[in-house]
Amino acid sequence: MLTPTPLMGLVTGFWSFKTFAAAVELELFTRLAGGQVITVADAEAELGLPERPADLLLAACASLGLLTRDGDGYRNSALAEEFLVKGKPYYFGGQVAYCDQRTYLPWHRIGEALRTDRPLTWDPASQESMFDTADPRMLESFWGAMYSTSIFTAKALAQHVDLGGGRRLLDVGGGSGAYPIELCRLLPDLSATVFDLPHVCEIAAGNVARAGLGDRIATAPGDFLTGEGLPAGHDVVLFSMILHDWDEATNQRLLTQAYEALPRDGRVVISELLLNADRTGPPAAALMGMNMLVETVAGRNYSDAEYAAWLRTAGFTDIETVHFDAPGANGAVIGIKR
Repeated sequence: MLTPTPLMGLVTGFWSFKTFAAAVELELFTRLAGGQVITVADAEAELGLPERPADLLLAACASLGLLTRDGDGYRNSALAEEFLVKGKPYYFGGQVAYCDQRTYLPWHRIGEALRTDRPLTWDPASQESMFDTADPRMLESFWGAMYSTSIFTAKALAQHVDLGGGRRLLDVGGGSGAYPIELCRLLPDLSATVFDLPHVCEIAAGNVARAGLGDRIATAPGDFLTGEGLPAGHDVVLFSMILHDWDEATNQRLLTQAYEALPRDGRVVISELLLNADRTGPPAAALMGMNMLVETVAGRNYSDAEYAAWLRTAGFTDIETVHFDAPGANGAVIGIKR
C-alpha cells in the first residue's frame, strides 16, 4: 500500500542533522574518546544539560548510529570514534560545523534562491566569489570542512583511477591540499602542486608541512579565473570538486587551458558528484546542485556525459568515466592529450 511514510522521512530530515550538529558542538564524541562511557547523569554534569535534554540527546545519537549502548550508559560507535573525535587525523566535525554555521540557515530561504537565481551565503555585489573573504574564521571553517571530506575522496580516487604513470600532478583549486597530500602518501613516485588563491595556498602549505611532505608538494599562488593559463610542467591536471562551482563557459575554458598546459599523453582528471545522463540522480549529486544555487552565482552539478563532451571539445581523447563511492565524489571523468 502506498503511504506518505517516505515523505515524512523527507520532512524530518533536518531533525537528524541538527541533532548531529548539536552533539558535535557540545564535543560529545571527543569527550567519549578512547572508550569512555557516559550516562545521562554524566551528561548532565559534563555537558551542562538538564536531565530530559541529556536523555533525549543520547538516545537520539544512539538511534543515528553515533553512540552505542554500554550498560547504563553510552559510548562512541566505531564511526564516531574514528571521525568525530577532535585531534584525530580524519576528523569530520569541521564539515558538520561548517554546514551548521554557514549553510543551514540560508537553506531556509531556498525559495528565494529559486526565484532570484542568486546565492544566499554571500553578496555578489560586494564579493567576487564565495572564496573572496577577509574573515579568517570562515576560511578556517570552510577549508577544515573541505579537508575532512577531500581526504577520503582522494583515497578512493587513488584506488580507482589510473593516473597513467603520472609523476607530477597539478591540483587546480587545490584548496587545503588534501588531495595532493593523500595521493602522495599513496603514490610514492608522485609529486604535486596546489594552484589556488594566495591566502588559500598558505593554508595548504601549513597542511603539507604538518604532513611532512614539503619536499614533494609545492604551492603556486594564482587565480584560475583570470584566463592567464595554468602552470606548466605537470603530466596530470586534477579538477576535484571544483567545476561544479562554475558555469559551462568557465569550465570549457579551464579544460582548454588544461589541454594547453599538458604534454603529450598527459591526463586530465575531473572528480565530482556526477549526475546521471537523464538528470534524475543520484540524490547526492542532484542535491549538491541545489547547494550550488545557495552558494554560487552559476554553479551546478553536471553529468559525466557533459564533462566528456567538453573534454572532446578541448581536444582530449580516450575519455572514460570511473565510478566509486566517496564523501565528495562518486566518480571521475578522465581524458588524455594525444
